[in-house]
Amino acid sequence: MSVSDLDIARAKARFPLAFRAPLPVRLRRWALWAGFLALFVYCLVAFDVSPQRIWTGIQRFGDVAGFMFPPYVWTSWDAFSEILKGLGETLSMAFLGTLLGAVFAFPLSFLGAKTINRLPLLRLSVRRGYDVIRAFETLILALIFIRAFGLGPLPGILAIAVSEIGTFAKLFSEAIENTSEKPVEGVKASGGSRLQQIRVGTLPQVMPVILSILLYNFESNVRSGTILGIVGAGGIGFLLSDRISAYRWDEAWSIIFLIVLMVYVIDFFSARIRARIIGDWGRTT
Repeated sequence: MSVSDLDIARAKARFPLAFRAPLPVRLRRWALWAGFLALFVYCLVAFDVSPQRIWTGIQRFGDVAGFMFPPYVWTSWDAFSEILKGLGETLSMAFLGTLLGAVFAFPLSFLGAKTINRLPLLRLSVRRGYDVIRAFETLILALIFIRAFGLGPLPGILAIAVSEIGTFAKLFSEAIENTSEKPVEGVKASGGSRLQQIRVGTLPQVMPVILSILLYNFESNVRSGTILGIVGAGGIGFLLSDRISAYRWDEAWSIIFLIVLMVYVIDFFSARIRARIIGDWGRTT
């Protein structure tokens, strides 16, 4: 059946709101877009984002990129072993920081989950504690721990661990809250204790999510460990900063390539492990 222009006109006259938003709604939309546009323009002006500056920066970046090619190739094992040691330190720093953060965050996550902790005041206090911890950027924590413990990987490990306590606790508690209550009710109906309800009814549902979060954050912490090394927390970031400060751009590019390669390899194996563990867990539960 075809619809004529007259039918459309009649429908618009009868149901005007179906074809056009009311005037107050349109005014609010225009006000929001105008505010967004004004904020965008203000940021461009305040930060001096001019076409001339952008073009000059692109030209300078081209000069820097030209110094990076061809990439540097280490000809002696002593020089290359130093780079491998830095990569190993960064990897170890990310692993230990992630592991320590998860160990402390796991029990705290149950206190922040409303399905486990029935005391609103305690639960709210614990959740605000998560926010306080997450408010400190990992880089800031690293600078504080460097002042306390000196240079080296230890401040980086502690910075990642403390930062991840807040992140893991929040993510774990949300995962616990999103589990189904039916298995827990089944364990409770069979006479199981509260601890058994959590162990048998909740943990099998939440562990695959927790493992996925751990693997993903480990990948992220490898990249964070590189940045922490630049401020003195050891690892490959320290060596990269040293090469850039000495204007050894070709060697810096080679180190960047190795960092990218390391992150890619970790991401590949992490995805395989995640799929294998979660798949096995799903079959066994």
